[in-house]
Amino acid sequence: MAFLTVWNYCVPPLLLITASCLVRTAHCQAVQAENVTVLEGGTAQISCRLQNYDGSIVVIQNPRRQTLFFNGTRALKDDRFQMVLFTPRLVRITLTNVSVFDEGGYFCQLYTDATHHQVATLSVLVPPETPTVDAKEEAVEGGEVELTCMSPRSKPAATLRWIRNGREIPGVVSQQDNGKTFSVSSTIRIPVERKDNGAALSCEAFHPALGTQRRIRHYRLDVYFAPTVRIVPPSGILREGDSLTLTCSVTGNPLPRNIQWSKINDTLPERAEISGPTLQISRLSQSHNGTYLCQAQNNYGRAADHYTLLVYDPGAVVETHSAVPYAVIGGVLALLVFTVICVLIVTIWCSVRQKGSYLTHEASGLDEHGEVQEAFLNGNDASQGKKEYLL
Repeated sequence: MAFLTVWNYCVPPLLLITASCLVRTAHCQAVQAENVTVLEGGTAQISCRLQNYDGSIVVIQNPRRQTLFFNGTRALKDDRFQMVLFTPRLVRITLTNVSVFDEGGYFCQLYTDATHHQVATLSVLVPPETPTVDAKEEAVEGGEVELTCMSPRSKPAATLRWIRNGREIPGVVSQQDNGKTFSVSSTIRIPVERKDNGAALSCEAFHPALGTQRRIRHYRLDVYFAPTVRIVPPSGILREGDSLTLTCSVTGNPLPRNIQWSKINDTLPERAEISGPTLQISRLSQSHNGTYLCQAQNNYGRAADHYTLLVYDPGAVVETHSAVPYAVIGGVLALLVFTVICVLIVTIWCSVRQKGSYLTHEASGLDEHGEVQEAFLNGNDASQGKKEYLL
């Protein structure tokens, strides 16, 4: 793991209070120290700046007031500390593989007639590792799933954020102080449907030591649901001698391993071959007619689909088609006969209606009309001529 040493992180270079002399003379001596911030596992440089140094004793102590160096000589057996510079102006030591237990004030002491000392404060940042994501229970279609994102160790405490489809999902955050470091968790509860299976979420950890970078844990939803079954039927008409292939398309999570084929109210034909989701029957005959069933199940439910097979007899199909023209011709002849009969009836009826004599007379006066009546009553002879009057 690579570690970054950060000098004076989030704090501008700061010279702590300088030990001052009561009387400002050329021989007045003083010591200054700088605060240091470093990432855990990195290397810290602790510097003590001297003013008007005349060779007096310089002592560097750790936060527990144990002497690390005495005038450049190692006093504490800890190889992580090294004296890298000792001059009249600057004394510098390094501390490698820094841990949070190394935090605190490091004393730079200058022993003269009066003891002068300053404290260099060492701060250690602990960036979070990539967080973990755990599900409290299985995500089942129609229910809810509880997801917890955990960052077990950071200093200061990391900030966690849930993201789905580019949008933040608010979570319930909890934080625990572990002494030198903090553990942080964020919990969300979201409803899940079948369509959410495989949906991508991510938990992001932010921390001052990471700058603009993030530690991201990606998580993919695994939603459990009952299976669905659909039989893919063959195309076209099936005739005797053809082959039948039925494919059972199954979905579900978990995907059902066993797919069962059966025939309703009967057993499968002897020539039926099953290969996983596929049922094949060669050399079809009408004895194969019936309803075939495909079933599948998992721990969350069962589903089935059926297909009704109807095998056609080619001979019966041809005979049926050949009888059609004769039926049409018979119908046409019957229509013609009916038409002829109707015409004859109308003709005869009209002929009967026109037989006999009809007399009529349209006159403007009553005299002429009276003559007509008298002629019929007296019966005029034939010499006067036969008259027809249209009444």
